[in-house]
Amino acid sequence: MFDLHRLRLLRELKHRGTLAAVASALSYAPSSVSQQLSQLEAEVGVPLLEPVGRRVRLTAQAEILVAHTEAVLERLEQAEADIAASLTDLTGTVRIAAFQTAALALVPTALGLLRDEHPMLRVQITQWEPEKALPALLARDFDLVVAEEYPGNPRPRPAGLEEADLLDDSLHLALPGDGHATVSDSPTAALRSVADSPWVMEPRGTAARHWTVTLCRNAGFEPDVRFETTDLLLHVRLVELGHAAAFLPGLVWAGQPPTVALRRLPRGQRTRRVFTVVRQGRGRHPAVVACRDALRRAARSVQEWPQ
Repeated sequence: MFDLHRLRLLRELKHRGTLAAVASALSYAPSSVSQQLSQLEAEVGVPLLEPVGRRVRLTAQAEILVAHTEAVLERLEQAEADIAASLTDLTGTVRIAAFQTAALALVPTALGLLRDEHPMLRVQITQWEPEKALPALLARDFDLVVAEEYPGNPRPRPAGLEEADLLDDSLHLALPGDGHATVSDSPTAALRSVADSPWVMEPRGTAARHWTVTLCRNAGFEPDVRFETTDLLLHVRLVELGHAAAFLPGLVWAGQPPTVALRRLPRGQRTRRVFTVVRQGRGRHPAVVACRDALRRAARSVQEWPQ
């Protein structure tokens, strides 16, 4: 029998990449992590790590062990869910990561529902973009992630994760104060009317940035991106003051009327998918079920600006 604690350390190394990252995440000394993995190698009887420059990587045998460790951990999560289901009251802690507009528009309402219905359940919220939150979910830093997917930009589907839809969030072109597009303009004409305007967009490498730049190029121009931030409230403020054009989702208004002029986007580009993600084996846990249900009810209560 192999030591489960050491197997988990090996799994952590696969997901976090370095011994230092594993040690930091688990509050261990790097030397302690290294020692535990050396003992695991002795138990298994084959090398599990090989040097690559100043780092190490898993051997083929280590990858086999990690795959079995994932299966064991999934069964343990199922056992935890079954035990929780046998209890009368929901207790414990659920760790949720949500991107900014979901955190603004959905999370507060969901927290109110959970507080009223499950007062002994502790819910921790971290505002994180899906690009970081989903790997952290696999590494077991979170129990549930609220994620997004833009039109024509499907996310990779990592093995071991389960998704459930929350809502389709409307997407709009937001005109700066001097925008010349009229309500009667076609979506493409409205886009071209601000082709020469400065733009605010999310940083390079994000799914939102890829989608927005592609949308502009399809309309026949390269956007002049002068402002980069993941803070969509800053996007709104820059548009309000006439400093930039932007693409804004309906959730940014959290059910309130928009404060800037909005125009429709071309067909097939008018909504983004918002959904929850959990690890396989975790979706049956009563606390996770309760959180997903509260988020779904919060999504239904949001009065979005008409699409």
